[in-house]
Amino acid sequence: MKLINLHLVCASLLFCSGLAVSDGHPSTDIEIETLAEGLDHPWSMAFISDSEMLLTEMSGNLRRVSNGVVNPTLIAGVPEVLFAGQGRLSEVLPDPDFADNGLIYLSFSAPDAEQPKLNRLKVIQARLEGNELVDHKTLFKSDPPRKTAAHYGARLGFLPDGTLLITSGDGFNYREEAQELDNHFGKILRFNTDGTIPADNPFVSNAEGALPEIWSYGHRNLQGLAIADDGMVFEHEHGPQGGDELNLIAPGKNYGWPAITYGVDYSGAMISPFTEQPGMEQPLKYWVPSIAPSSMMLYRGDMFPAWKGSLFISALVPGDVRRIELQDNKVIDEEILFTEFGRIRNIIAAPDGSLLLVTDGDNGKLIRVSSNRKEP
Repeated sequence: MKLINLHLVCASLLFCSGLAVSDGHPSTDIEIETLAEGLDHPWSMAFISDSEMLLTEMSGNLRRVSNGVVNPTLIAGVPEVLFAGQGRLSEVLPDPDFADNGLIYLSFSAPDAEQPKLNRLKVIQARLEGNELVDHKTLFKSDPPRKTAAHYGARLGFLPDGTLLITSGDGFNYREEAQELDNHFGKILRFNTDGTIPADNPFVSNAEGALPEIWSYGHRNLQGLAIADDGMVFEHEHGPQGGDELNLIAPGKNYGWPAITYGVDYSGAMISPFTEQPGMEQPLKYWVPSIAPSSMMLYRGDMFPAWKGSLFISALVPGDVRRIELQDNKVIDEEILFTEFGRIRNIIAAPDGSLLLVTDGDNGKLIRVSSNRKEP
């Protein structure tokens, strides 16, 4: 793969409608830089210091990016990844104490060890030592294994108490299992970082066969996870044809899939006649037609003060970023930004408050969005 670090300013733009700051504040000048292109299906990014981040490529590569420059040498020690269909290397997430312990977490699809024609979602913990992952430990392996290479979810996030959330998709062909509590299809799961199960998980004491690691259920393909400082958990998931959802997650709750949905099957056939049912949660927002939401972050930076506290959702169809303004954990506004880049796979905020985007596909680009506003 040819990787090109550009360090070129592609544009310096004033987004008058989407990015102007009202209420007497001056408008914001936005500078767009393409830092790299030729990335091989990039999926996830995470900072491990003020100047360095890790980046996953779906084909199984883990890369360092230092001061915007992508290191051409791959990080060694990444486990075997099933790169087929929607199977891939997915999330990279540093431990909250990474500076001291060097631990990172990876989610990925992998062939089942005993039944190679089947596969699972896996999550490992490993230590980054130099340019290699060592001391691998499997924290999670989805059960049962699946035939399909689709709908893995695979997002990771830490709650303020240090426990780890894992999103596990419905496997596409197993959607009815999302309503059952004896499997990992269509669930959010919660673990301690040593792989044990927190004693206060909602189904720990359930005697009806519920898996104790389940934190919420009734989900489809969960690819967005954002956790506020107060522990509020926001999640988004792909609907079928229509019905993409943004949810506020509470432990033990049922989010309805496929018993309720605002979408229809890809053939146009009805999945459920219901959009509401007793005991099932409603989304904060849903999209019809679908936008194919691919990642999400809660903006905490200072570079764009008018955006602080907003959710940013990257979308694949037709390709943009949605800024979701919240008030009392309810959606009060939505802006569509950055429509010129095509399919956007991931968005994160850098320590300096700038935004980093990666575009989808075998010629993925790493793009930085920053402010060139002059201080008075």
